[in-house]
Amino acid sequence: MPLLCIASPKGGVGKTTLAANLADALRRQGRRLLAIDLDPQNALRLHFGVPLEERAGFLAGLPRGIAWRDAIRRTPSGVALLPFGTIAAAEALAVTAALEASPALLTGPVREMLADPALLVVADLPPGPSRALELLAPLASLVLVVLLADAQGVALVPEIESGRFLGLGGLAGPAPSRLRLVLNQVDQEARLSRTVAAAMARHLGPRLLGALAREEVVAEALAEQRLLLDSAPASQAAQDLRDLAQDVAAALPRVAEPVAAGWAR
Repeated sequence: MPLLCIASPKGGVGKTTLAANLADALRRQGRRLLAIDLDPQNALRLHFGVPLEERAGFLAGLPRGIAWRDAIRRTPSGVALLPFGTIAAAEALAVTAALEASPALLTGPVREMLADPALLVVADLPPGPSRALELLAPLASLVLVVLLADAQGVALVPEIESGRFLGLGGLAGPAPSRLRLVLNQVDQEARLSRTVAAAMARHLGPRLLGALAREEVVAEALAEQRLLLDSAPASQAAQDLRDLAQDVAAALPRVAEPVAAGWAR
């Protein structure tokens, strides 16, 4: 039933890597998990071992009326996956145009997913403002915004807090508890990174849900198309991920016990 949206004000902050590994960490808590890739880069699948040559996906098929259940990909991790699909730039524009004309193409299937009381849906959004984020934010139990612990991350905080940068002014106003932040790639060996992380923690308080260490094992896991908790479970980044998953779970509505059988098992 809960919807967790993973967003970022800009690319290159590790949003998709975090979305994939957080979905896996939440699944390890015993939840049924469906991860949706809404980013045209179609990169979420790589973390779950889906081969590069596989081009099919849910969002790419929206203009053709694809059924979301038909696009589900089972992965070895146990997370059910809806890849975006591999498309050209012109096709990506067609998807955006379709969502502008018919929002129910996306909101309808997502509402169907959320009708399952035992399912947690994790959506990886495109960086910056997007039609997908605009449509799903009102349905989300939590919007988790990913930032880096650097000077640019600090500069973006006021825009994120107001909701303007992500086009979420309404979300940040009446229900600020649904908009939380996480710092990614905190480098404890770099003074600037440590200083920024400490300053943002003081400023944001409980709105900062967690922070993850910068470690090479994260990039190595992606290169191997493996999840971090499989490839480097003893790393600091893996422990940070487990801690974040616990805090995210506490911030989300409780879900029902999984059913004995179902499409996402």
